[in-house]
Amino acid sequence: MADMLLSYFREKQKQTQKEKVSDTQCPFCSVQCRMQLVEQTSVTRKTYRTVGLDNPTSKGRLCIKGLHAHQHAFHKDRLTQPLMKRNGEFVPVSWDKALSYIAEQIQRIQKEDGKNAMSVYGSASITNEEAYLMGKFARVGLETKYIDYNGRLCMSAAASAGALTFGMDRGLTNKLDEISYSECIILAGTNIAECQPTIMPYFEQAKENGAFIIAIDPRETATTKVADLHLKLKPGTDAALANGILKIIVDENLTDQVFIQKRANGFEEVREHLAGLSLSEIEEKTGVALKDIRRAAISFGKKATGMILTARGVEQQTDGSIAVRNFLNILIATGKIGKPGSGYGAITGQSNGQGAREHGQKTDQLPGYRSIENEEHRAHVAKVWGVEPDRLPRKGVSAFEMIQKMDQGEIKGLFLLCSNPIVSNPNARFVKKALSKLKFLVAVDLFVSETAKLADVILPTTSYLEDEGTMTNLEGRVTLREASKSALGEARHDWQIICDVANALGKEQYFSYSCAEDIFNELRQASKGGTADYYGITYERLRGKEGILWPCPTLDHPGTGRLFEQSFAHPDGRAEMTVVPNEPAIQKEKPCDEYPLYLTTGRVMAHYLTGVQTRKSSSLSARHFESFMEIHPETAKNLGISDQTLVQITSRRGSIIVRSRWSTQIRTDTVFVPFHWDESQNVNRLVEDKLDPTCRMPGFKVSAVQVEALDNVR
Repeated sequence: MADMLLSYFREKQKQTQKEKVSDTQCPFCSVQCRMQLVEQTSVTRKTYRTVGLDNPTSKGRLCIKGLHAHQHAFHKDRLTQPLMKRNGEFVPVSWDKALSYIAEQIQRIQKEDGKNAMSVYGSASITNEEAYLMGKFARVGLETKYIDYNGRLCMSAAASAGALTFGMDRGLTNKLDEISYSECIILAGTNIAECQPTIMPYFEQAKENGAFIIAIDPRETATTKVADLHLKLKPGTDAALANGILKIIVDENLTDQVFIQKRANGFEEVREHLAGLSLSEIEEKTGVALKDIRRAAISFGKKATGMILTARGVEQQTDGSIAVRNFLNILIATGKIGKPGSGYGAITGQSNGQGAREHGQKTDQLPGYRSIENEEHRAHVAKVWGVEPDRLPRKGVSAFEMIQKMDQGEIKGLFLLCSNPIVSNPNARFVKKALSKLKFLVAVDLFVSETAKLADVILPTTSYLEDEGTMTNLEGRVTLREASKSALGEARHDWQIICDVANALGKEQYFSYSCAEDIFNELRQASKGGTADYYGITYERLRGKEGILWPCPTLDHPGTGRLFEQSFAHPDGRAEMTVVPNEPAIQKEKPCDEYPLYLTTGRVMAHYLTGVQTRKSSSLSARHFESFMEIHPETAKNLGISDQTLVQITSRRGSIIVRSRWSTQIRTDTVFVPFHWDESQNVNRLVEDKLDPTCRMPGFKVSAVQVEALDNVR
């Protein structure tokens, strides 16, 4: 009888349960997997689940972050109304009051200290429309030269290397599906299996097709386990390792001389430089056996097709830009670019890491990858914006250098959008101190982040489920993410907030948009004829396709799947090779008696960036609720450190406390700590603030530290 009643009530519940399905797109990594939010409502409760949606990039696959993305969007701590700080505490206020106060403070600062006393710090997790507006807001709304964004800490090395070598920067020069048919693949400083797991099947398919895969990483990871050869180098020696590979390719006559003669500059200078290098010295410097360097070089050189993909392991260094250029030297020397199964890919980290760096958030950049210092480029964008070119500011400085200017008192105010710089930047204690000196800070965010706690005003923004707009994935594929939910409480879209602040400053004529599509249509005009040309892309076309790859110059253009088939983007159509020294121009920290170990940093699969969103997800937080330090058992025993115990890690900048995790997968001279936590577990407190001279990327991946069991710390 009891079973019959239970069955009856279950059937009754099914009959009263309603289901709503909405298409959306993952807000996390640069793959931008398409997915559906399934909302089930019964008489007793409402539940949500996420399922994959078929698309050309990830083929319907989702990783653990995408499956649980909705949890932070519906979290009880979501900001739903503006907050203003009074007597050290945040209190709710109306939008009118918040905007009026923001305008008053910005005008006061600019009157007292000049236009450039205000700064703008953007994000690579916002839509193309919002990234475009951030650049316009800084130059037209505030008339300040000080704008940059958190993508400076992520993609700047690869972007600058691509621009200098090829004449343009797009995440992948080929479509992702070409990976499956490449005969040799080098994965340099990238842990795709944990950071972009939904594209791992491309590499697994390549292996099934006979590809030889080479992984370069100081750690053994889920990615290196797929490789046929793992080059377990010392942290920070990627440029030298690339020199060793390239020298062997040249010495063994594995270069493509026809390709070089027709399509490249600088090869002779590179060959002369390589002739003076010692392979035994490269072996000693990198810690990689010469036989393995030789195997990698000959394998790549002999194959008819090949691809090289880099990520933060190579790029987040004080020589990241030129190290990437050396891997591009290898591609050019072997002619493996601009043809099927051959090309380069920078595995972008943030969800819109590609699109957000194309349309004006970078300090030296205008929409369409135009230069703010180029008079023709300035004139084109000024005409679209309806201002005189002379009114546009010149270039400012990079993200971390803006923070230095806050510390020095040159920058007095900050408009911060969807970023958390006191956790994400190097020398994090210094960053917190610098931001605390500001006269005025307004933060736009989903939650009260560690940086937002310092703000005078916090404005509530919408989540990925609520905010419509375009995103550009790691291939350069532009997609349209349509809103599936209404804004929560009084939250407003980032683009609306930017316009609201601009309008409060009296700039209504430049920021009058009724929807995201209006902004995109202006972006199309601003990018027209530029390197990143979006003119031929429209919302209508995106709704009818699974994304369009830029450049797309006309309304009937199909988009560009493979770059550089006939020529490169430099005026002469040729690629630029460059000489790369084994030793960087900006010296990196090396282990010493006081700080005997290398520290390197990275991600774990369950978390994203500074963890503001993923730590709000119960399912994700449960997988990694605290930070940890990966250390080799041999090293741990020598230091008296047991497995799963608290340790203090100290550099010249400060200390953090995390839990030890023994692992034979890391070098004995190196420890690894992920960067998704704040305060006493924020590994960026330990990282020094030297910057790459070309792209101004901080050297996150190499620091010198000492490690002690917490019980031994007095």
